Amino acid sequence: MTDTTLFLVDDHKLFLSGVQTELSEEFPIVGTASDVDDAITKIRELTPGVILVDVHMPGGGGVTVITNVLQTHPETRFLALSVSDSPEDVIAMIRAGARGYVTKSISPTDLANAVRRVADGDAVFSPRLAGFVLDAFGGAISPAADPELDQLTPREQEVLRLIARGLAYKQVARKLSISIKTVETHVSSVLRKLQLSSRHELARWASDRRIV
Repeated sequence: MTDTTLFLVDDHKLFLSGVQTELSEEFPIVGTASDVDDAITKIRELTPGVILVDVHMPGGGGVTVITNVLQTHPETRFLALSVSDSPEDVIAMIRAGARGYVTKSISPTDLANAVRRVADGDAVFSPRLAGFVLDAFGGAISPAADPELDQLTPREQEVLRLIARGLAYKQVARKLSISIKTVETHVSSVLRKLQLSSRHELARWASDRRIV
């Protein structure tokens, strides 16, 4: 059963209150937070189904919240909600692990639909943002749910695609600004989760799903 319990993170308390009012009839809202540290602590404690998180907040913003929570709770689903529609902000949040990104001009009905889609495993973007997200990730964020792919973290999916394209570990490390050791760790995790035994099987698996 899809978990649609909701947690809200925004440092503008008036806006936070408004979102809470609009969505409380649609979803069980299990908590809210107005700063980064409080958000990380509460999300880990409450394990909500979906977290609506602002991008720009003191203490590191939405990227910090997502990165820290996913380290311990990799199955957590985040939907970014922001006034910003800059490519840099969108890409940073998706790279951190957000499943979608919508702007605060979204209607309450569309926001509720976006929450449901993220809870179901889909990726959701405001229409004008989708194009450069696909350009930036080469199709890495797919709106169609794939149970096997969905068990991988966003970073593991990035590594999967680059390895499947034939890049060496060193090239992947450079492209993602991580160490070669970290790349090796991600590849081992991907192989284990997908029950594959080699890079060649990994490339074939990705090619069969047209996600290379």
